[in-house]
Amino acid sequence: MKFKAIACVLALALLSAAAYSGEDDNEKKREKSRKMATQTLQDLYKLQPTTQAAIQKSAGYAVFNNMGTNLLVVSTARGSGIAVNSQSKQETFMKMVSAGAGLGVGVKDYRVIFVFENDKALTQFLDSGWSGSAQTDAAAKAGKSGAAYSGAVEVAPGVWVYQITKNGIALQITLQGTKYYKDDDLNKK
Repeated sequence: MKFKAIACVLALALLSAAAYSGEDDNEKKREKSRKMATQTLQDLYKLQPTTQAAIQKSAGYAVFNNMGTNLLVVSTARGSGIAVNSQSKQETFMKMVSAGAGLGVGVKDYRVIFVFENDKALTQFLDSGWSGSAQTDAAAKAGKSGAAYSGAVEVAPGVWVYQITKNGIALQITLQGTKYYKDDDLNKK
């Protein structure tokens, strides 16, 4: 009887520790996303100073850290990020996956910044995510050397996208399906 009571207490203690550890890991992931977003926005402002005013006036923005690979006819990418409502400062943590087919070869580490001109565009992105297709890319960048073309593209009414290549080399022409969606684990409080 005493053994069963001790075993139950130990089991509860282990479960509590595991739950606390999982939440601690999630908070580390949230903080990592926040830091990545802050650094990415600073990089964007240096590259294109007018973007700072546009983002400050926007309904919201989302910043993603992505790693993409392309090997001959198959391309994939995955990443994570954060969307922020400019007015309420509400954060929504998100994920991204992509797959496609086309000619190319390369690996690249890149950032994607969405800017939402109005609440409707931001809400639709948060509720439905976003899917995209067709991509052409020629980028070469390693640390602070090299160059990558990046500019805003309107992907939907009221939604502008910037892309910054951080590291890697890629030459590709692909038809790519991309999905951005909420990270249920990181959005739990």
